[in-house]
Amino acid sequence: MRLRSGVFASSCLLVQALGVALFLRGFFPVPVRSVPRREARADPPAEPAAPGTGMVSNWTKIPPPLFKKVVIVLIDALRDDFVFGSKGKQFMPYTTQVVEKGTSYSFIAEAKPPTVTMPRIKALMTGSIPGFMDVVVNLNSPALLDDNLIWQAKSAGKRIIFYGDDTWVKLFPKHFVEYDGTTSFFVSDFTEVDDNVTRHLDRVLKREDWDLLILHYLGLDHIGHMTGPNSPLVGPKLREMDNILKKIHISLLSKEEASLPNLLVVCGDHGMSETGSHGGSSEGEVHTPLLFISSAFEKRSAPLAQPEHVQQTDLASTLAIGLGLPISRNSVGNLILPVVGGKTMREQLRFVHLNGFQLSRLLQENTPAYEKDPGYEHFKIAEKSHGNWIKLYLEGNNSEILLNLGKKVLKQYLEALKTLSSSLSKQVAQYDMYSMMVGTVIIIEVLLLLLLSVPKALSKRAEFEVPLSPPLFSLLFYLICLMLCAVHVIVCTSAESLCYFCSMSWLTAVGVMMLISALTCGILSAIAKIFENSRLPPKSPVVSSSSWSEIDVLILAGTIGHVLSLGASSFIEEEHQTWYFLINTLCLVLCQELCRNNFLLKECDPQHNTNVKQNFDSIGETSECKNIDIPAASNSKLGKATSSSELVKGSDKWISLATPWIILICCRLLRSLNQTGVQWAHRPDFGHWLTSSEHKSELSFLAAVSLLMIFFLVQRRCSLVSKIAMALGLLGVYSYRAAIGNVIFPWQHGGKDISKGITEARFVYVFVLGIIFTGTKDLLKSQVISAESSTKSTGLWEVYSGLVLLAALLFRPHNLPVLVFCLLIQTMMTKYIWIPLKFDAAQITIMHYWFGQAFFYFQGNSNGIATVDISAGFVGLDSYVEIPAIFLTAFATYAGPFLWAIHLLCYLSSEVNRNSAAVGHGCFCYALMRSIPVAIYIVLVTGLRYHLFIWSVFSPKLLYEGVHVFITAAVCLFFTAMDQNHTYKVQD
Repeated sequence: MRLRSGVFASSCLLVQALGVALFLRGFFPVPVRSVPRREARADPPAEPAAPGTGMVSNWTKIPPPLFKKVVIVLIDALRDDFVFGSKGKQFMPYTTQVVEKGTSYSFIAEAKPPTVTMPRIKALMTGSIPGFMDVVVNLNSPALLDDNLIWQAKSAGKRIIFYGDDTWVKLFPKHFVEYDGTTSFFVSDFTEVDDNVTRHLDRVLKREDWDLLILHYLGLDHIGHMTGPNSPLVGPKLREMDNILKKIHISLLSKEEASLPNLLVVCGDHGMSETGSHGGSSEGEVHTPLLFISSAFEKRSAPLAQPEHVQQTDLASTLAIGLGLPISRNSVGNLILPVVGGKTMREQLRFVHLNGFQLSRLLQENTPAYEKDPGYEHFKIAEKSHGNWIKLYLEGNNSEILLNLGKKVLKQYLEALKTLSSSLSKQVAQYDMYSMMVGTVIIIEVLLLLLLSVPKALSKRAEFEVPLSPPLFSLLFYLICLMLCAVHVIVCTSAESLCYFCSMSWLTAVGVMMLISALTCGILSAIAKIFENSRLPPKSPVVSSSSWSEIDVLILAGTIGHVLSLGASSFIEEEHQTWYFLINTLCLVLCQELCRNNFLLKECDPQHNTNVKQNFDSIGETSECKNIDIPAASNSKLGKATSSSELVKGSDKWISLATPWIILICCRLLRSLNQTGVQWAHRPDFGHWLTSSEHKSELSFLAAVSLLMIFFLVQRRCSLVSKIAMALGLLGVYSYRAAIGNVIFPWQHGGKDISKGITEARFVYVFVLGIIFTGTKDLLKSQVISAESSTKSTGLWEVYSGLVLLAALLFRPHNLPVLVFCLLIQTMMTKYIWIPLKFDAAQITIMHYWFGQAFFYFQGNSNGIATVDISAGFVGLDSYVEIPAIFLTAFATYAGPFLWAIHLLCYLSSEVNRNSAAVGHGCFCYALMRSIPVAIYIVLVTGLRYHLFIWSVFSPKLLYEGVHVFITAAVCLFFTAMDQNHTYKVQD
């Protein structure tokens, strides 16, 4: 079967996307063991007894609750310095006073990445460390079926009331006697989302029909996403939270009885980075305050020193003890001892023994050789010492020896708890190696097939015979398929843990095995054909004059160097530096190539200048007649040296020579706009300066100039209707940013009410859809009615223009210069580099890919989840709508690579002189450039799966690579749809 290279590349990338999805599902599994709830309420252990004494303690039940009512106030994105730093003293005076002089205990709770809301709520309520894949399902939280504090409280008859983030309602359905959930993902809302929680407070605090009250405030998190942690909006929001905490604390104190005190817990689910986002592992994201406030604690006499660090998972165990509940079976947290430090020694030892017993049981369920674990050994030693203490206690010994022995046992327990928790945290999730291996095999086979197909795919016809029939009906195919099915049966029947691929239907599994078999046979057939052709005598005695240029060497070395760098965590954290280096080097090589073509070749061939001058003049006339921005090439009868070294006359020549240096200056300015990565992310940049409230006028001026430049650079190839729509759309973009308070109009004086800008954003969406619709109409016309290249070129450019307008709407105002420089560099390289130097489609494709990757980081992105701007997913939405929000967020994140890919299609389709197979060449090279790094990185990640930074560095990068594969597959499908030439004309 004959396939065009574009169709073949798109098919391969779709198959590779399947392999990536399977690998991701195996790499990010669910936690190792989730005890069903029906098994969770087992009888608690009795107090240890000294061996051989026959004395048995009668304390066999869960200790009674320590607090009557518990109020948990969770302030989303509350960083530790917002309470313990200067902001806390300035904006939270009551909380600061309670922390420093009141009856409270203060800690800094460390959250494990990923620092997003849903996994953090799971960690707080179950005490377990959620799987990293919870980042993906964070937008649609399913019900939590694991043993957790909320379920235990409900089962014990506790009455629970909840107000706030509706993620809790999804995780714990039918657990609350009263609740009012608010949408957590509409980040433009700073006030209503918190007012909907506070409006219930006065009423519920007066009531006595509840035991546990949970309040989840979202406003601070939304402010961080929109304006960052240094925004002037942060102070008033912290002051609002301080007043709420004051009201709750005073109410709890006024209703206390002599029997049991009440408890107020203040915490954050995660912090926020210096840009206001979260999801990564920076100090600002993982450190959150944890306050326990109760009259049961001793009043602090000395000023507060640096708060002690605890794990966020410790809260579940501590609250379980405080509420008189069993500790969740899957918890890896430790009891925070100061909270129960006012109790008797026997009670304290009972509490830590229950915690140690629960951790040791979890270790037994997940570790075959648990008896050799140091934590388990320490626990058994402490338990034995505890038994001896119980013997002395029951004998009525009240001497100093009993107290000292109790302190010693308590210390042994705490060491055992720490070691057990550490061991369990390392084993909290296991890899689904079988699913990972199947996915890896598919990915590697697709890469090999693409590499073996390079000579045919990049030939003049850009099509080749795919040997489908022989492999599908050969004996080898059936043998491989049967062998793989046998391996599948053996693995799935002998696997001790749950395997995702084994849980698939047999029909699906057999289909995957047949796919792997077909790919294997295709690879073997391609290798055999290469060997067969190498033995045949050449059909033509003419020796090829092609040789490797500096550009080819740079492309090969850069691709190999980048792939190898993915094996080091530091290079992944600072990957933007790799791409900045590559495009800077590319500009220098292009400068050398331009000098050679404008000076050296001119001196060697005096007649060359006259021929090229005549050719350039004719090209200009053709370009003007066809309204194509890209000049056509010279007559194909000119020699290769003539066509590849075309010169421009007059000032154009000097502009061409200056173009690489102008691009270098643009790239340097863009690097100063957004600091990214890890090492220098905390350094102030021009973007931070622009977004500060003192420089709103400068930001407004820059945004206005940027929008004018965007219009100037885009409109030149659009129809009149699209030009008008583009102008009105860009005006709407500025109006939207002014409505939400990012920029101001010149005539605007004083403060202006900030709105959500929904009307203005939807106004822009209308023009985006209109421009894209106009372009799509021209594309359909060129495909069905007319085959004129100018119609197709105009249609593609208008689709591209619509996407540029969408990017301008979604980008934050300080990032609009990124879009301007993107368009400027594309225009200059098109006119002054790619056309004069006559690069082939493969070289131009790789240059587009490199610049697309660089602009991904110029936007401020990194390989950390915290830099994803989720606020872009809610532009123009008055409520959370999942599919549009995901699409807009993905487009805003990958706008750089996406716009460069679409520009590549516009460029290759517009060159009327170029081989008609150019679009197919571009599609194939683009697929290959995406396939190489993802395949190698998946192999590297598999080998480094026990690396220290696997979750903080390698895993986020893996998610980025996976999403990029899916986006590239969609781009290649668009390439294939536009590549309508089924029979290519080969030019001699």
